[in-house]
Amino acid sequence: MTHSWLKQIPNALTTLRLLLALPICYFILQENYWAVIGLAAFATLSDGVDGWLARRLQAQSRYGAVADPISDKALLTGIFICLAVVEKIPFNVAAVVVLRDLVIVAGALCYHFLIGRYDMAPSFWGKLSTLAQIGLAMMVLFQQLYPLFPPVLFEFASLTVIGLALISGGNYVVVWSRKALAFRREGSTGPEGE
Repeated sequence: MTHSWLKQIPNALTTLRLLLALPICYFILQENYWAVIGLAAFATLSDGVDGWLARRLQAQSRYGAVADPISDKALLTGIFICLAVVEKIPFNVAAVVVLRDLVIVAGALCYHFLIGRYDMAPSFWGKLSTLAQIGLAMMVLFQQLYPLFPPVLFEFASLTVIGLALISGGNYVVVWSRKALAFRREGSTGPEGE
C-alpha cells in the first residue's frame, strides 16, 4: 500500500515548478544565464517526473491537472517577457505568446463560471506551440553562453512560435466555444474532455 505522503510528491513537484518561475525570471533580468539554464533544466526534469510519479503512484488529482499547465504557462510566459525586457527576443514574439495564454486563461475562467467544470486537456496544436516556445527559449538562453546559432535560425524559430501560438489560440477558442454552445443547446451536465 502506498503511503499517503508519497502521493503528495507529484503535486509538490508541480508547485515547486510554479515557484521556480520567480528565480528564473530574476536571473534572466540579471543576465545570469548559467543559473537560468540550471533552474530551467530542473524545471523541465520535474515536469516529466511529476506526471510519471502521479501515474505510478495512482496519485492523479484535480490540483495536479490544473496546476501542471498553469506552472508551464507561468514559466514560459515569464521567460518570454524577461527575454524581451533584456532584448534577447523581439517584443512582438513575447507579446503573441503572452496574448495567447491570456486568451486561453480568460476563456477557461469564462467557461468555468458560465458553464461549469471542464477538463484541462491540451490539444495537439497547444502541445506543438508549447514545444516550439521551449525550443526558442532554450536556443536563446544557450546562445548567450555559446553563440553557435545563425540569426536565420532565430528568425525561423520566432516565426514558428508566432504562427503556432496563433493557430493553437484560435483552436482553443473554436473548440471550447463549440463545447459551450453544445452545452447550452443540449442542457447536458457537462462537456466531455478532449
